[in-house]
Parts: sequence; C-alpha cells; structure tokens
Amino acid sequence: MSYQVLARKWRPRSFNEMVGQEHVLKALVNALDHDRLHHAYLFTGTRGVGKTTVARILAKCLNCDVGVSSSPCGVCSTCVEINEGRFVDLIEVDAASRTKVEDTRELLDNVQYSPTSGRYKIYLIDEVHMLSNSSFNALLKTLEEPPAHVKFLLATTDPQKLPATILSRCLQFNLKNMSPEKIVSHLQSILSEEMVPFEEPALWQLSRAADGSMRDALSLTDQAIAFGNGKLDEHDVSTMLGTIDHKFIQHIVESLIHLDGAKLLDAVARFSEHAPDYSAALSDLQTLLHRVAIAQALPEALDNSYGDRKQILSFARELTPEDVQLFYQTALVGQRDLSLCSVPRTGFEMVLLRMLAFKPQALIDVPKNAFAPAQPLAAEIGDDQIPVDQSPADQIPADQSPAVSHVDAHSLNTENDASGTPDQGEQAAVPEVPASEKKSETEPSGAVDSPKLDDVESDNAHVEHVPDRHSTASEQAQNVQSKPNSADNTQAQTKPSKADLMADIAEIEGKPSAPLRSSSESTVRQAVQPQAAQPQQPSEQPSSGEAVDQIRQNVEKLSLDAFTPAHWTKLFFRLPISGVVKMTASNLVCVGRQQNQFYFAQDEQSGGLLNTEHAQFLSDALSDYFDAPCRADISVSALDGQTETPAQYRERRRQAQKDNALQAFKADPVVLTLQETFGATIEVDSVKVKEEKL
Repeated sequence: MSYQVLARKWRPRSFNEMVGQEHVLKALVNALDHDRLHHAYLFTGTRGVGKTTVARILAKCLNCDVGVSSSPCGVCSTCVEINEGRFVDLIEVDAASRTKVEDTRELLDNVQYSPTSGRYKIYLIDEVHMLSNSSFNALLKTLEEPPAHVKFLLATTDPQKLPATILSRCLQFNLKNMSPEKIVSHLQSILSEEMVPFEEPALWQLSRAADGSMRDALSLTDQAIAFGNGKLDEHDVSTMLGTIDHKFIQHIVESLIHLDGAKLLDAVARFSEHAPDYSAALSDLQTLLHRVAIAQALPEALDNSYGDRKQILSFARELTPEDVQLFYQTALVGQRDLSLCSVPRTGFEMVLLRMLAFKPQALIDVPKNAFAPAQPLAAEIGDDQIPVDQSPADQIPADQSPAVSHVDAHSLNTENDASGTPDQGEQAAVPEVPASEKKSETEPSGAVDSPKLDDVESDNAHVEHVPDRHSTASEQAQNVQSKPNSADNTQAQTKPSKADLMADIAEIEGKPSAPLRSSSESTVRQAVQPQAAQPQQPSEQPSSGEAVDQIRQNVEKLSLDAFTPAHWTKLFFRLPISGVVKMTASNLVCVGRQQNQFYFAQDEQSGGLLNTEHAQFLSDALSDYFDAPCRADISVSALDGQTETPAQYRERRRQAQKDNALQAFKADPVVLTLQETFGATIEVDSVKVKEEKL
C-alpha cells in the first residue's frame, strides 16, 4: 500500500481520540446520550482544528448499526464505510465548487426521500460561506424544517459571511485553536507509534509554526521527517522552517546583562552571516523578555515551550524588572522603525545599543510631603535649640512672620478654588502684622506694589510663588480670596452659546449659516467691557452635548402631518434602526401614507430577506421618532425605478462626491506638471473620498 500522510492516517475516528475541543465534545456527547438531537449543526474555526472530523464522527454516531450513541462501534459496515468515505447516506458537498443556486436546488430535490441504508440522511456542507445569496435563500426553508430523517452538518472558516437567517437556524460550535502544549503532546504519541526519533525542542518549533492547527503540525512533521532523513533534529527543523536559532537571542540577552558592547556586536556579526530577518529577531527578543517578565512576576506560570525554562529563570534573577520593561519597550519601538532604516543590520544594532545607552540608573529619593514642616520661631526657643548646621541666610528674623513664609500662593489658590472662599481657620492662622507695616486703607490704587502683577503671571504659568515677606498678611489673604472669582468669570465667559452650537451644527451638515463671532473674539470683548458683579446662581443649563442634541432635534425633526413619501429618504437616516432591519429599510420606497399607516414597497430582487419582524421593527422606529403609534406595511413588487431608495440615494451621493474629487485632482497644478514632465498617469480606483454625513 502506498504511503499515507500523517494528517490522514491519524485522523480521529471517535470523540475519545480527539485532542482538545472539550467544550464542543461535551455538548455533542450529552446530546447523543440523552437523545436531544438538533436538525442542523454549524462548526466554525480556523483551518485544521477538526471541523470536518467532528462532523464525520457525529455522522458515524447517528448511523452506527449498534444504535445512536456517543461511542460508535467502529467495526460495523456503516462505520467502516464512513471511515473510507463511501457511505451513500453521507452526502459531502464542497460549497466552494457548488456555489450556484441550481446546485443547491438539485441537492435539495432528494431531501424528501428516505435514506438508503442508514438511519439518517446527512448533508455535510464544507466551507458553507462560499454559497451565493440565492443558494442561501433556497436553503432557508429546508434548513428550518427538514424531514425527520435528515440532518445538516455545516462547516466554515468564516462565519461572519453567513446570513443571520442561516445562523439562527443552526446550533453553532466554535472550535478553538490548538495550544502548543497539546500539539507537542500529540506529536510525541504519534512519533512514538511511528518509531521516528525526535528531539523535543524540534517539536516545539513545529507546534509554534503550526499556529494552532493540528493538520498543519502533522504536515510540517511529514516534511521535517523527510528533511531530516527519518528523524527530527532541532537544527534541521530550524533550518527547514527558516527560523532564528534561539541561542542567538540568549547570547544577546547575556551581553545586555553584562553591559558588554563588544560581545553584543560580535554576536550580531556572526548572526548576520546567515542572511537573517532582523524584524523576526526583534520579535523573538520580545518573546524572550516577555517570558522573563512572567518568571519574575509568577515563576510557576512559566512554561517550557522553548525548552529553556532554566535559562529564563536565570535571566529573571540577573535582570531587574525595570531593565526587562525598558528592553522590551525599546525592542517594540525599534521593530516599528526598522523599516525606515536603509540597512536593516544597522537599525538592529542601533536598537541593541539603545538598550545599553538608556539602561535605568539608581533612583533618587523623591520627597513624599508636599510642604515642609513649619519651623518654630527663634523667639520661642532657646539659642541652644537652634541647629548648628543652619546657615545665617536660612534663619528668619524675629520681627517678621514666618508662619506664612513656608506656604506658597499656588497651594493656597488650589485649596480656595474648591470652596470659593478661604477657610476661616486659615484666616485665623494668619498672624497680626505690626501697625508700622500696615498700609492705609485709603491709599490710592496706584500705590499698590508691582509684585501683585508678578503673582498673577506666575500663577498662569503654573509656577509656585512664595509671597513677598514685605507684603502684609491681609493683602496676601485678599489676593488669594479674589482669584477664584476671576476663574469663575473666565469659565462663564467661555461657555458656548446657543448661536455657537447652531453654527457648529450647520458646519457639520454643510449648511450655510450666518457669520458669527468666534468664541475667542466673544471672550475678549466680554473681558474688555466692564461688568457689574452678579451673584452666582446655580447653573440649570444643559451641557454642550445635550444642547447640541436638543437643537438638532428642533432643527431636523419632521412632523407626522407634514410627512410625504418624498421625505422618506431624509427620514431613513434619522431612524434608530440598525443591522438587517436597516439594510431592509434602505431598499424600501415609500408609496403612500394614510394617517399613521405607512405603505412601503421593496423590489423583488432584494426581497429575499424580508420577514414580518422587519415591518414590526420599522413600525416601532417610526413610532419612537414621531412620538405616536405608527404602522409600516411592506410589500414586494416590481419598482418603476424612478423613485430612489435610501441605498440608491447614498450611492449616488458617494459617486458624485468621488467624481468631484477626481475632477479637482485632475485639475491640480502639481498633478498637471507631473503628467507633462514625467508622463504620469492617474489611477482612478485609488482616489478615496470621505463620505459626507447624511
């Protein structure tokens, strides 16, 4: 007998031989044992995870001569014929080669007939997402209510392409990707049975290259056995797959740990002799650093998928967490910028040298308290209690008030902004100043010292400012108290008005609007004009987002009495609908209205997905919009083609916008110069425009 590849030879023949997919097998086994069988099953997942295998085992369980159970005998004529692919009542269909509706109709013509030899007639449709829309429509009724002797088993790698009407009629099972651990374990058992010598690191390389597919892993194993002349060697597998030797990445990490630049560049020079992929090398470096970070945070969670667990634990002890995070981020950013470098090796070396140049240094002690503790007055303590190492410049004279000197104006301003007025306790804490330093209350404003202007400028720049020791405490408290009011006035002046919101809406919708002053100009004019002090009232005005929604409703909303069939296209883009209902409504034409009854028509070509629920959803949306009970009646008929549907209107707008953009692009002076000088041509399909909001 000719050689049979491992993927076919070791295909599971029962649920007990399956690797992984426990969540799917548990549901199927319980359904078979308790006779709770559905008439249509849908198996989804990526390539090589067992979709067709599970479907064939399920067909064997349903038609086994012993009876319906989750453990078929495997020796009866039915089980043998299913294993060999010649069971007459198991009809396997490749949807990729039979996409036409005629093929589907021909297939369904025999559904009504009883099975020839089995208990059930089973239709296994693989890659079902390749069927056309007409084929899906022809399959709907039979898939929903098939005869009692018919079961449908569907398999696909792209369930997003299936219509919702198909998904709702099937029990869907999503098969997961295989983990590297399960693939390696399965390969070990197969190679032991095949008596093929192997090295475990080689199996880990094959499992990573399979990317979750067991069939790909078995196919690569076949190729590796042929490449290695009957054995699996780590070096041979690495050469066959074109992967990077993992020891090279380990040498790089060792050089980074010891800060040895010469050893680092020497490793890169030896690595460059093999014409490597430097982007893949950075990816492998990121993977190793990620595993080191896991070993530092949770050592028991570290796997041995690369056969280097001891080495990773050693790196985790020698590297600090800061180094690991910095190296990982540097490799991540360097991989992104590697394509910008003219010489990939130069970019790769610069990434590694950057890791050495920006290695974290020792951290400095950062003060934990925002303010230094207040020092006692020199007059209240003895001379022997004054620190010896205190410089004369740091000592505060006794005739001045040090109780305020350690508190900066920025911190006081922050505290008072929350309450609007200074706290009474803070006012009481301000010491009294001698009468000789007090200023007259009747002193004119021009005699005020200039440092007050400096205080305002420093606050605007967010720089802490220490009050002048020569200014009085009452003036400092007065300055602090006056600042929150100015902040409130600024917020009130910059609040958007209704006219500004109307202008923003007109600009978004592309409608002409009256010229308005900008918000900055309005703020400046209000700031220049003198205003009387107004008592602050609690704000009852809505936020800017709520105001925009409220104004938009007042501007755009249509009344039920004023609605005509010509308004349907405009109304469609304002209805709260989505999904299949929105797709159906976009192909409708409003043919009339009688009070609260709306009459719609849909073309025969697009009426395949129409059902009674769509009319109910559309009725609810119309009722919500008009705030009145409405009813939508949808009929399928041949349209005259003169009235546009919302979908046709949107397509016409998009095409017109693209034509205008293309004409403007062709008339551009730079484009004309390029065409005349270099003979350039315009790729019309490459012109993309942003769709206008409807």
